[in-house]
Amino acid sequence: MKQLTISKSVELVGIGLHKGNPVKLRLEPLEANSGIVFYRSDVGVSIKLEPSNVVDTKMATVIGKDGHFISTIEHLLSAVYAYGVDNLRVIVDADEIPVMDGSSASYCMLLDEAGISELDATKKILKIKKEIVVREGDKYVKLIPSNDLKYDFTIKFKHPVIDQQSYVLNFTKASYKEEISRARTFGFVHEMQYLQSKGLALGASLENAVGLDDKKVLNPEGLRYKDEFVRHKLLDAIGDMSLIGLNFIGNYEAFAGSHDLNHKLTLELLKDPANYEIYEPDEVESKVMAKAYA
Repeated sequence: MKQLTISKSVELVGIGLHKGNPVKLRLEPLEANSGIVFYRSDVGVSIKLEPSNVVDTKMATVIGKDGHFISTIEHLLSAVYAYGVDNLRVIVDADEIPVMDGSSASYCMLLDEAGISELDATKKILKIKKEIVVREGDKYVKLIPSNDLKYDFTIKFKHPVIDQQSYVLNFTKASYKEEISRARTFGFVHEMQYLQSKGLALGASLENAVGLDDKKVLNPEGLRYKDEFVRHKLLDAIGDMSLIGLNFIGNYEAFAGSHDLNHKLTLELLKDPANYEIYEPDEVESKVMAKAYA
């Protein structure tokens, strides 16, 4: 299987979640072995996608360099990973990625518009060799050796609409688009009021998030999936794990996982080369993977 990039440049404009201002985003093809590179056009700073460039994980995954940062990258990256794109330039004219409707569906449509092209270089795969676990109280995230790619996520909230939810995704591009991509981020009214008092989440609305009060969902249209909450957490996890820098083979499992735990998991994985193997898939594996990302 060959490395992938997009076939042509594409762009969109959307609202930034925290500042509430319009943000222009442009995706451009990159040559083989370039990886995913973000570029702040307003300050002229490039930031390569890698765990060492993560500067904050409190409310979103944020990368930065030289005092400049780009926030809320996980929804875009989730779609990029699902499409198997290895090399891509992401250009924004502000310090955050547009939130769009709070899911990754808009980014899937943007990638469909761009098209996917093979490059003249073999795709590299990271295979999980040892079980890696990061815990925080009863919360944990885990990578498990396996010959397939599966995401297994469980959440638990003291809220009547959410309670405990679990979802298992047997990963392919098609299953991601159908089962995960439309799941929106969610927030509680009391938290939004506090964040906005601090100058954050100024762009948050029922048009780009599922809103909840103490008892119910506030969005007039209701939920897109009955378990939309856990599906969105799984969407986030796929985006966060893309910071590994390669598509990987192995199983991901989480209970009450977070951006912070996911970041710590990528660091824990990559700090010891005995935890993984990077290799070029043989002909049989290449056919299987090409089908997964078709």
